[in-house]
Amino acid sequence: MARLKRWMVRSHSIISLLSGFLLSALVLGWLGIPIVSSEGMFIRSHLVSGDIPAVPEDPAWDKIPPLMLPLSGQVITRPVWPEPSARALGVRSVHNGTDIAFLLEWQDNTKNDRLTPGTFRDGVAIGLPLGDAPAFFCMGQLDHYINIWHWKADWQSDIDRRAARAAERKGESGEVRRFEVIPRRASSVEDLVGGGFSTLTSKQSQGRVQGKATWKDGLWRVVIRRPLASTDQENEARLEPGRIQTIAFAVWNGENKERNGQKAVAPWFQLSIDPVVGL
Repeated sequence: MARLKRWMVRSHSIISLLSGFLLSALVLGWLGIPIVSSEGMFIRSHLVSGDIPAVPEDPAWDKIPPLMLPLSGQVITRPVWPEPSARALGVRSVHNGTDIAFLLEWQDNTKNDRLTPGTFRDGVAIGLPLGDAPAFFCMGQLDHYINIWHWKADWQSDIDRRAARAAERKGESGEVRRFEVIPRRASSVEDLVGGGFSTLTSKQSQGRVQGKATWKDGLWRVVIRRPLASTDQENEARLEPGRIQTIAFAVWNGENKERNGQKAVAPWFQLSIDPVVGL
């Protein structure tokens, strides 16, 4: 009898879980949002003509349907992080044969874009293998390296504040200047190479990968873009029209004290870059 009760409880839990998945799928379908399935885990980079959108509010993004990727906790290495706050990541991508861009969107009720003692930043990262063989999705592995584009909210804040100060100086007329030390950043995205845990290396040359972000009403929207052509074959991900390759993602919520390996992750998916036809 006890065994039967356990079986009934387990069956009820499974049915409830499946019902939840079905309800979520119906809601997403009703909203017109594609969901990831075992039949197709492809993120398509759509071919567009003209300049690619460089900011999240560009209306060109509205023409591209987002793909919603489920996020889970990092439980591979210590300190594990089984309960991240971010649960889903919306991904869109476009290219024009010359440059490629990604729009990444996720829910975050707090904006954490300053680093002070005891506080942490919001962030998002794209991981792309170096070479044809997929590497370990978190940080790569020995002889199977990964190129990581890590957008950082505080770096974005530095860039935006410097731009605001420059605009203020142009309009100043005898007013007392405010002094603020703001780091100079080549980009809000750090370009990195990883070959396993604790091997992350910042590339000497920065600025090839650019970022721009907005936070409003509990939603981060981040654009990350780069020229398609590689200038460093050994340390820069290969991105070519018509190519299919793997891609991974990570999200950090500073308010939840997430940093380093304590993050939400979306392991390898397939990135399909449209071939250049008809431009």
